[in-house]
Amino acid sequence: MNYKERITASPSVMLGKPTIKGTRITVELILKKMSEGMEIKELLEAYPNITQEDIFAALAYCAEVMSQEELLAS
Repeated sequence: MNYKERITASPSVMLGKPTIKGTRITVELILKKMSEGMEIKELLEAYPNITQEDIFAALAYCAEVMSQEELLAS
């Protein structure tokens, strides 16, 4: 999945947070809802302007960001 086709960030939209392209739905919102137990089907019903592929792109984006994270040894 190439999330770059579906995830964008612009300082003029949602304060620059990553969003689903063409919407004001943030990657953060998708993750928060899923962490609260919301299923993909429920997300699609609650936010009809996004697709299943958009949700997968949000997850892929997060995986990519986390894979580049540097951990500091304590």
